[in-house]
Amino acid sequence: MYSIQGLKTVGNSLPKTLDKILKKGGHNYSTIINNWVDLVGSETSKICYPKSVKTNKEFKEGLLILNVKNGSQLDVEYSKKDIIDKINSFFGYAFIKRIKAELVNEKIDVKSKISHTKLNDKNLENKISEIKNSKLKKKLEELVKEYENKNSK
Repeated sequence: MYSIQGLKTVGNSLPKTLDKILKKGGHNYSTIINNWVDLVGSETSKICYPKSVKTNKEFKEGLLILNVKNGSQLDVEYSKKDIIDKINSFFGYAFIKRIKAELVNEKIDVKSKISHTKLNDKNLENKISEIKNSKLKKKLEELVKEYENKNSK
């Protein structure tokens, strides 16, 4: 922990709270959350979701705590080995060693709480029509259509 010509080291310039999160493996936990459906599949992701991850200092042999929807405990118990294998192959090393399932009454549906704004309102159409660059205008119109098609499903 020394500095060169008065410059702080990277470790010293990080906020203390961020430093604690990184030391606890917060990045790996957020990666699991962000890729949960891709990692375990849509069927498994409907019945359980990650609550927390506890690891040792080397970020190995971790414990993944899952919130499991009531009535789906047996399915998760049978899927534990498969979930561990998929997560470990995603990270490329033995990150998770065990899974602990905790029962919850109902899975939180995050998508239902997020309200998608409609892009097809008059204000947006007026702003797009004011754009003089025809290529940019066309691309923006295509983007709005794709966004609405994706969110209407």
